[in-house]
Amino acid sequence: MGHSFAIEKWERDYLRDLARKQLEYANLPVMAERTKLWYDHNHLRGDRPVIVMEMETFEDDMLPPAKCQTPAAIRIEREILRWTVNHELIDDDKVVPAYYSVSWQIHFRELNIDIHSTHALDSKGRSIGYATDYVIKDLPQDLAKLGRSVYSVDREGTMAWKSFVEDVIGDILPVRITNDTLRWSLSPSIRVVRLMGLENMMYAMIDCPDALHSLYRLLVDDAMEYVHWQEAEGLLVLNNGNDYAGAGSYGFTDELPTEQCRETGVVRPADLWLNLNSQETVGVSPSMYGEFIYPYYEELASQFGLVYYGCCEPVHDIWSDYLSRLPHLRKVSVSAWCNEAFMGEALKGSNVIYSRKPRPNYIGVGQFDESAFAEHIAETLTHAAGCHLEFIFRDIYALDGDRTKPGRAVKIVRELIERNWQP
Repeated sequence: MGHSFAIEKWERDYLRDLARKQLEYANLPVMAERTKLWYDHNHLRGDRPVIVMEMETFEDDMLPPAKCQTPAAIRIEREILRWTVNHELIDDDKVVPAYYSVSWQIHFRELNIDIHSTHALDSKGRSIGYATDYVIKDLPQDLAKLGRSVYSVDREGTMAWKSFVEDVIGDILPVRITNDTLRWSLSPSIRVVRLMGLENMMYAMIDCPDALHSLYRLLVDDAMEYVHWQEAEGLLVLNNGNDYAGAGSYGFTDELPTEQCRETGVVRPADLWLNLNSQETVGVSPSMYGEFIYPYYEELASQFGLVYYGCCEPVHDIWSDYLSRLPHLRKVSVSAWCNEAFMGEALKGSNVIYSRKPRPNYIGVGQFDESAFAEHIAETLTHAAGCHLEFIFRDIYALDGDRTKPGRAVKIVRELIERNWQP
């Protein structure tokens, strides 16, 4: 299959200027300081919390309109602008990389079935809400519909795109192959809900518990078959540097990879961070979480090097009996719906990082009430005293026309840390 990309000369010149700007930012002394900050933080020896403002959900409000016109040029332009605009307008603790990333093009057909969803546009034209036509209507009967997932890699396409980017900016920013296909795909609960719906999943815990166990068993086996296929194909890529390694967090650590990987160069699951969550079971009692959910998450976690657990779901009710025992757990999400005081006491002096997700509405809804926001952050600094703390701002979907809000929020957090933080 042929792969060809074309851009105009003026676009090439413009992209090269953008690449030079990214490289300039990457070489700033503050980026070396932040890199050390992240390594110390993830090794549980940092002296201050780190701050991440995840821009992906509101980047349309932050990034300028594309100057480029051809699809290939726009793709490169947008990727570079994500880093440069973040540094210029937000200036959180993200580290601007001195390279450009190209991910493996891996095609995945889940369970070898068609899962149809109907999407709807919001008032701004974004496709956020959707409804799924569930494959499973009667779990015991419909389990037989599910096969094994089918996947393949387009090596030619990946390398063609890599070569094209190298031709445009490779002498300025080296091009690195990464793999983002496992970031969000290994948690079983979201797959269960995508197959049968949340209400049916909860009914199944009572009506057909054995069948629900069979479904979770199938999904865990399917997920690890996918991972081991990538391992055998040489597609796994270390995520222990400036890599997304959790729900908004980064993976800087020299605890990974394993010594075996250092000697052989072969990347296995044990060499990687794993991102897990079970937001869909927030309405499930702790004992039922322990019966139906935790054993499968424990099995997955045991096969990876370090684990980030959680997203928006509160974890305090399942911490003591379950999550505190999760193998290789290094970070746990303390969301806006979580009991901060409980988690502060639970994590104080532990080797698990308190990964705080502040309420997104302060930045994402209406005018920015700096005083109320500061009180919200101060509460976290009080509850998390004695913990290893990071702030991860996520799920902000709009800025109401005020691009200054994320940067102002980061500045407030830094000032409060400087005045009030007690490690």
